[in-house]
Amino acid sequence: MIEKISNRLISLDVFRGATIALMILVNNPGDWGNVYPPLLHAKWNGCTPTDLVFPFFLFIVGVSVTLSLTKRKERGDDLYKLVLQIFRRSFLIFFIGVFLNAFPDFNLSEVRILGVLQRIALVYFFISLIFLFTEWKTQVIISAILLLGYWALITLVPVPGIGMPNISQPTIYDPILQKEIAPNIVAWLDNKLLAGHLWRSTKIWDPEGLLSTLPAIVTGLFGVLLGKFLRTKLDEFNKIIWIFFTANILIFTGLLWDLVFPMNKSLWTSSYVLFTAGLALHFFAMCYWLIDVKKIDCWIKPFVVYGTNAITVYTLSWIGGTFLRRVKFDFYGTETSLRNFLYDNLFKPFFSPINASLAWAIFYVLFWLGIMWIFYKKKIFLKI
Repeated sequence: MIEKISNRLISLDVFRGATIALMILVNNPGDWGNVYPPLLHAKWNGCTPTDLVFPFFLFIVGVSVTLSLTKRKERGDDLYKLVLQIFRRSFLIFFIGVFLNAFPDFNLSEVRILGVLQRIALVYFFISLIFLFTEWKTQVIISAILLLGYWALITLVPVPGIGMPNISQPTIYDPILQKEIAPNIVAWLDNKLLAGHLWRSTKIWDPEGLLSTLPAIVTGLFGVLLGKFLRTKLDEFNKIIWIFFTANILIFTGLLWDLVFPMNKSLWTSSYVLFTAGLALHFFAMCYWLIDVKKIDCWIKPFVVYGTNAITVYTLSWIGGTFLRRVKFDFYGTETSLRNFLYDNLFKPFFSPINASLAWAIFYVLFWLGIMWIFYKKKIFLKI
């Protein structure tokens, strides 16, 4: 039987908790100039361990959708009310994402509209509806159409006003137009619809853009399909065998596709979808085998604590990081932020630059683990 906490799948909570902990770790180094390469995103094409974090989370969302909505369907919940609940939850997650982007200045004329939580909201919305109204075979077909269609769209369709399609990084300066242009169709659409409200580091494209949300939906659908498979009557050993087998097929296919359609997180390319979904299946299978089959669970508590309040800790850690950067005071005649004061006095004197940066990130993860442990002990599980 699948071990549960309050009807939750423990393997999934551990997977979710490990993913959100890594997300906070890579988002909060002490010094962006001193970071170990695996804790940075690939500059453009490629896939580092950091590039696995977001697709892993979307994959988990898909598994959760199946486990949650199946129970509601089986107990006879009204379909209309289910759709309304899905819309409400998607809207709230999207709104929180925009709120975090605007915080604390709330300059709505320049606020970034898209982002991590916004993509989670959109993927959750679409995969939930697909799950409710289609069977698994249709979901496989939808996934194939989206991946192949996306590949064709950004490699074969010319970019309006620019010319032949390509997937180069959209930071090209055009001396004739005297401005940066977006040479791929993904960035072009972001500029067309969201100009002035894009990722602050570039202003001409967004790594969580509109068009690249389509293949991200497939990442969520892979999770949906895993959730369906977990509910079959196969014994645990055979489930794990099939999960590992499917994972290897996806990884191999992703690597092959990478030869002509490179893995790229910012574009969320189809090869990236397959490769990261395969690795997500591997990681989940290992958690499932260790926790649910072998009952080796002495190590899981911190991840369960994080996993049962994932959106909450992500939101609070974002606000906390902004607070630490924005609170400033005079320190012996020099204005410094609370964050820099803590980092410069508690970490930099005792470690090499790169290890001090990592130590701060680990401290930040452990700090929020402590807060979430209090939530967990008091049974405070904030749901949207």
